[in-house]
Amino acid sequence: MNRPAAVNRTLLGLGGLALLAAGGYAIAAHYNRLSWVDPDAPLVPGTAAPPTWVFLAAIAGAALLALLCLRWLVAQPFRMPKSVGWQVGGDDRTGRTVLRSGTAAAPVAADIEGYPDVRNAAAWLSGDPDTPQLHLLVTAAPAADVAELRRRILGHAVTRLRAALEVEIIPVTLELRFADERRALQ
Repeated sequence: MNRPAAVNRTLLGLGGLALLAAGGYAIAAHYNRLSWVDPDAPLVPGTAAPPTWVFLAAIAGAALLALLCLRWLVAQPFRMPKSVGWQVGGDDRTGRTVLRSGTAAAPVAADIEGYPDVRNAAAWLSGDPDTPQLHLLVTAAPAADVAELRRRILGHAVTRLRAALEVEIIPVTLELRFADERRALQ
């Protein structure tokens, strides 16, 4: 459900490995464990300032890295897909109804928020009107009975949505989070 998660883990893992390798290399060089590194040699040859293009390249590289980091930060919050319009029944002569997927999913979230031990819920639908998929994000109290909550969601809220949309099967993805009671008390 969280698409950036795999990319995040991969990039963070590779970045961590690169930093570990660089740190290990620096420590090995410091303790004179590398035969090809002279610990008494200067870091850069000479004391003259580097050419201007080196500074410009460093600034451009830093700016590009900053923009990539900013883009990564923007992608992190949990976002729901855009609501799509489903045309329900009819042709131009008999009329047609356009139902927004967000409008169809809102009552499901309201139903779930009414359950005991549920702090809040978000729901959205994706896919075609004939084969919708329901995605749920539910925040519950830490003491909530997960099995009972799942049974109630599938037996009540999802059943009502299936009846409203007149479909036999709705695949459901449920992400359950637990509220932090300590934060609520402060």
